[in-house]
Amino acid sequence: MLDDTDRRLLRLLQADGRITNQALAEACHISAAACFDRVKRLRHKGYILGTMAVLDPVKLDRALLIFVEVLLDRTTGDLFEEFARAVNRHPEIMECHMVAGGFDYLIKARVKDMAAYRNFLGDTLVSLPGVRETRTYAVLEEVKNTLSLPV
Repeated sequence: MLDDTDRRLLRLLQADGRITNQALAEACHISAAACFDRVKRLRHKGYILGTMAVLDPVKLDRALLIFVEVLLDRTTGDLFEEFARAVNRHPEIMECHMVAGGFDYLIKARVKDMAAYRNFLGDTLVSLPGVRETRTYAVLEEVKNTLSLPV
């Protein structure tokens, strides 16, 4: 069970994963040793999954963000597994979620531009196992993009 201090630690770590243990302890009004132990426990219990740098997609030639609805030709367990394995082999695909509703998967991908997306669509998406139909949504403006969870 998380207490208020744990929640504060998590909020601060989400805002700045590079914060020093000393600064984190001071912000939470606890000792550095207690802070270190709490963060270690939060990692061990799986509340903190990792730490990473957030990169600028424009500077790395991945300016175009797209979402793609994918409808499969059949919905069987073996096809779901094969599809998931194939998706994980493509670094352009940042997220892939099986969803309930009018289609089977929602994919989030980043590519350089529309020409790159056209190649990605023809070379990758339509060749994924079981794909019957796709619908693409190119993002015109990112209104909100966060990895932070409300804690």
